[in-house]
Parts: sequence; C-alpha cells; structure tokens
Amino acid sequence: MSPISYENDIPVTADVEAESWAAALTPRLAQFAAVARHEHVTRAAQELGVPQSTLSRAMVRLEEDLGVSLFARRGRTVALTPAGRTFLRSVERALAEVDRAAESVRADADPAAGRVSFGFLHTLGTETVPGLIRSFRVDHPRVRFQLVQNYGEAMIERMRAGGLDLCLTSPVPDAPDLIARRLDEQRLRLVVPDDHRLAGRRRVRLAEAASELFVTLEPGYGLRRITDALCAEAGFTPRVAFEGEEAETLRGLVAAGLGVALLPPPAVPRPGVAELTVTAPRAVREIGVAWLDGHPDTPPVAAFKKFLLSRRGQLLP
Repeated sequence: MSPISYENDIPVTADVEAESWAAALTPRLAQFAAVARHEHVTRAAQELGVPQSTLSRAMVRLEEDLGVSLFARRGRTVALTPAGRTFLRSVERALAEVDRAAESVRADADPAAGRVSFGFLHTLGTETVPGLIRSFRVDHPRVRFQLVQNYGEAMIERMRAGGLDLCLTSPVPDAPDLIARRLDEQRLRLVVPDDHRLAGRRRVRLAEAASELFVTLEPGYGLRRITDALCAEAGFTPRVAFEGEEAETLRGLVAAGLGVALLPPPAVPRPGVAELTVTAPRAVREIGVAWLDGHPDTPPVAAFKKFLLSRRGQLLP
C-alpha cells in the first residue's frame, strides 16, 4: 500500500496529497458503485466491459488512496464494510448528479428543443427582441430561451464568463476575443419637454442644445458613450443633471423638465415630450450581435445566430 500520513486523525495517502480528492477518485467511483451493487468483481467487470484484473486493481488502489477498507472479501464475492456503505451513499448521490447534469447539457444542445442564452439591451426589449423570438419560433417552435436584459459591457462580461451564448448590443464591440457583426442602425432623437423652446421644431442641430442640462445613462452604458461622442462632435461637453439606468426613465424625467436627452425612439409615444430629428452630427447607434471567438455553438445557438445574421438591415421596426 502507498505510505499513509495522518492529519487531524484523518489518513491521507502521499499519492493524493498534491491533488484534490475529486480529481483522484472520480474515475473509480462508477467502478466502485458497480462492484458494490453486484457484490462480485467478475460480474461488475462484465457489466463495465473491463478485465476483472483491472477492476480488482482499481478497487485496491481506491482503498489505498482513502486509507480505509471498503470491502470485506469472501472468496469470489465481496461485501461492503461500514465505511464502504457510508462511502457508497455519497457516491450514488454524486453519480446521480452527474447523470442529471449530463442530461441537462444534452437537452440544451438538442437541435429541436435546446436552449439559447441570449442577452440584449433594455431598449430592445419592448418590441425588437420579442419580435425576433416570435419569428424564429415559426421554424423552431420548441427551442427554449434564457434571456438576460442588461447594458452592453455587463452582457459581454457575462458572455466571457460562460453565462451567455450571444448578445445584441451597441456600440458593436471590437475586442480580440469576440466576433461581432453589425445588424442595423437606429436613429437617436433629441428629446425635450413639450413646452421647451425647441419643442415646435421637427429638426435640430445638436449644437443648439449645448446650453441645456442633459439626463443620460450612467458611464459604462453604450448609449452614454455615444451621447458623449456626439456632443463632442457638436463642439460641447454635456452638462449632466441626472444619470440613470433605463432609457424610458430618462424620457419621463425629460417630461418632468429635468433636462433633455439623446434617446432611441420609444415603443409607444410618450406624452409630455417632443422628439426631434438631429440633423448634425448624424445621430445614430449601430446595433450588432456578438459572441466569443472560438466558442463552439450548440445546434440551437447556431440556428438562432444564422437567423439573426439573416435579419441584417431589418432588425428594427
């Protein structure tokens, strides 16, 4: 047997001191469960499709690694020791959890009924994304969606962490670990209170709002970066009265007279504001889809990605 040291009265073999117990024991857990179930090494080996000698050596090594006897051997049969019965209960739970996890990921990858983890901007959640999913489900009625609504940088970080398959965002990201494709562009409007000095206009140059207070999204939001860049192009730095997290909240604050804002069109017209076309500079934001470079797609993700790319130029209403 391998040399055994003792720490806090718990036997620890030298072979597994440098690695986790899970890494050391996992390959032999299903073998142990089979031997325990049959109480016979030969029959367990036949079930597993391995030589009896290989299975016998694996069980001896498992006992050596743990530093306890799991089996009492009686001729060709074996019986679990008390320690073996305790270990078996945990092993069966662990193996059942692995089975459930395997079934879950297999179900997610099912071409007909798998899952797509999809992120999108708050401003695309009222009409654009529901319309996309509705159209996609005409040909893929059983595909499931896990939806995440957030600002662009947060979605990209979540995607990098494995929590999203792809996302709709703006501006279209440019990063070495991402693949991004432009899908459409959306005009931004200067939104002012309906009693504002510019409210009777249909068009306006952004420079005409240089003296106004602005309500904007917080730094880090894509629309905030676009707002700052457009104002800089118009020759001024916006004076910010309020920073929020959601475009329709900003539109309500404009109606309350707190300032003006550069926003995409609303899903439904909002009373109390006037929405003006900005003639200079060209006030648009690009909408794109992004995913991790080199990340393999499941069939449902590949189908949804192909669908989104087919909507270039017709993403927005």
